[in-house]
Amino acid sequence: MGQIEWAMWANEQALAAGLSECGGPGRWRGPGHGRNAAGVLVCLLEYPRSKRKKGSTMERCGQKYLTAVVKLFGPLTRNYYIRAVLHAALAVPAGFLLSTILGTVCLGIASGIYLLAAVRGEEWRPIEQKPRERPQVGGTIKQPPSNPPPRPPPD
Repeated sequence: MGQIEWAMWANEQALAAGLSECGGPGRWRGPGHGRNAAGVLVCLLEYPRSKRKKGSTMERCGQKYLTAVVKLFGPLTRNYYIRAVLHAALAVPAGFLLSTILGTVCLGIASGIYLLAAVRGEEWRPIEQKPRERPQVGGTIKQPPSNPPPRPPPD
């Protein structure tokens, strides 16, 4: 059995936490702008999935645009130790509000899983699009068969 890629689990957990922090009707009024901004920051950081070591990775819809932004920050977004510390730091102030307790718990869990992934040597890698090969004009035309196809014997 293969090794578990912990970063995939942490990515899903942190994205759910970010959506929990910034989602909900009527939360853009009042003093909660900080938690909404933190939720949006977590969502933007966590939306692009990392490439798996083995097998194929399903890319999220529109992920390639945010992947370019995440790649721009280099080691700050690629290193899972930094992500673990960032999520833990964002979870602390959100823990003082009852309305954000679900997002706080999710961020704390994601922080722990990212720490485990970092200890095991995982890091974020972008999903690169493979360039499509154009068919060569001369290479696609083949010679017709010179012999007819085999026929069954007559009864």
